[in-house]
Amino acid sequence: MSDGEEPADAPTVDPDGVPGQPGTGVPASDGGYSGAPDDEEMPLTEHIEEMIRRLAWVIVVMAIASAIAFPFADRLINFLWYSFLPGDGSTCANLAVGGELPEGSDAACPRVYHPLALLLARLKVASLVGFIVALPVFVYQSYLFMRPGLYPHERRYYLSSVPTSLLLALVGVAFAYFLVLPFLFTYFLYYSQEAAEIAFGLTETFDTILLMIGLFAAIFQIPLFMMLAVMMRVTTRQWLVDKRLYFWAGFAGVAFLFSPDPTNFAPFVVVATMIALYELTLLLLRWTDR
Repeated sequence: MSDGEEPADAPTVDPDGVPGQPGTGVPASDGGYSGAPDDEEMPLTEHIEEMIRRLAWVIVVMAIASAIAFPFADRLINFLWYSFLPGDGSTCANLAVGGELPEGSDAACPRVYHPLALLLARLKVASLVGFIVALPVFVYQSYLFMRPGLYPHERRYYLSSVPTSLLLALVGVAFAYFLVLPFLFTYFLYYSQEAAEIAFGLTETFDTILLMIGLFAAIFQIPLFMMLAVMMRVTTRQWLVDKRLYFWAGFAGVAFLFSPDPTNFAPFVVVATMIALYELTLLLLRWTDR
């Protein structure tokens, strides 16, 4: 070996200072590679108990947020209903007390076909609020669950994902509110108006609205989890590229499984959005050289 030449098996040092990964981490003092600084073995039962405890926190936060939103549920129902359908609350109030709509009115008043329909609608809209609020809590609790096995730079990535999760959820809600739902109901009205007189049941119609909003809040988390997985070296961009067709098939399965739209057009919008988010994240990973 010539002077100044390093041995072939000499460990290299990553700028991030990650110990325990040959060629990418920091060598341990004994010449090998150490694990994460706080990593320690635990019995499986303790892991399960901690996981349940973390999930319990998420459920508690969701329940509290839902309870706070419940007194305002009627306002939220009216706001969401008449954001996408013609009419207003005052026009439909006459119908609610046994009257009739004014002649020539095209108001899409909610029809109640079940004695508990209104109560269930209130619970559903309150639960949607709780679900959106609980999304970043879920990310944070999953961080606490995995924290002992994470390296310092991975902890930074995961913590930064908590506010990002809430931001992406709000973007997903806005995307559904301003683009997807207006498009779906416009298409539905155009599709149905020539065939039959339309009566909008409160349960079925509101289920469509809430499911689309909640679903888009969830699927807009796709870029976050893809970025986390690559930055934490759980997977690589190339692997995601190679397996893209499998992910596309999974997206289609999810989209058609959660499909309350009677025209069956909503699943195509959902799966197209999921694929677009997946492909845009791959482009972003390529641009950032990950």
